[in-house]
Amino acid sequence: MKSALRYAISLVLAGGLIWFVFKDIDTSEMLDRFAKSDWRWIAVSCAFLLCAHVLRAWRWSMLIEPLVHKPGLWNSSISVLTGYFANYIVPRMGEVTRCGTLYRLERIPVNLSFGTVVAERIFDVLILLVLIGLNFILEFERLSTFFTDFFHSKISGGQTSSGSSLLLGILITGVLAFLIAAFLIFKNATLRNKLQQNAIIQKILGFVKGMLEGLLSVRQLKNPGLFILSTIGIWIMYYLVSYVLFFCIPETSDLGPLAGLTLLVVGAIGMTAPTQGGIGAYHLLVGNVMVLYGLSQNDGITLATFIHGAQMLFMLLVGALAFLYVLLQNKKAVPSAVEVPAEN
Repeated sequence: MKSALRYAISLVLAGGLIWFVFKDIDTSEMLDRFAKSDWRWIAVSCAFLLCAHVLRAWRWSMLIEPLVHKPGLWNSSISVLTGYFANYIVPRMGEVTRCGTLYRLERIPVNLSFGTVVAERIFDVLILLVLIGLNFILEFERLSTFFTDFFHSKISGGQTSSGSSLLLGILITGVLAFLIAAFLIFKNATLRNKLQQNAIIQKILGFVKGMLEGLLSVRQLKNPGLFILSTIGIWIMYYLVSYVLFFCIPETSDLGPLAGLTLLVVGAIGMTAPTQGGIGAYHLLVGNVMVLYGLSQNDGITLATFIHGAQMLFMLLVGALAFLYVLLQNKKAVPSAVEVPAEN
């Protein structure tokens, strides 16, 4: 019942977001634009997406290798694809499905492989945080003007003034306040002990500790350099997946590389929403942020729908094929642990 309730809530949330995004959109005009698009770029985008998932499978096998044995790239890729397929059906089921598939194909215990997935996600979160910071630095004027104008219009009824300077002042004040608070906590042992006993603080500290442990786990790898290289490669592929689709639609064909970076960051945030494959949240965030680059909201939502739809259909197709492959595959006789010879 609990699982069914969560699934129903995610469906309702996705449906509500889709309704909100498309309630003022002329869908017939959008479909007409899709029909006139250069579909060759979709094939290029799908190729980059498949490369990203193969790189992810390769990186995952590197994490598993120190724990048990290194799974084959083919079986790791099949497992990753079935995981993404499951995410489009039931949110947050991808990780469990991925590990269960690998167990069926390679007999690697789920509890071990699932721990590596958590560590893998930690690295992706760190990369995303770096990209968010880089995006804000490179597009500070554009993004700060957008946010300050938005909040100024809410507070002062539409009157705006020196938005970028205001936001910069708020950021500097916030950083200074954080540094002062951290210094006071570090110096005051009584205050530090009280904070450590707080349930919320304990959860935050536990999360940070887990991130550090996952980050340091790279030292156990046989080749940490390849792991870092594969992580960078994954995110480059993710960037290219969306960026090349700019050229499908005439209205977006002149968007530059920085627009692609903003799309990558905002789209990645949207995909974390508790809906099937980020449906609704992705369209809402990407559709609105593309207005910063001269697109109308209608064009922004058209672009978001085009990108998300192309990725979703491709992943449903290859994910279903991977899932079918697993069902037809006979269980392999692979030992779950290294056998140790008995002593004489």
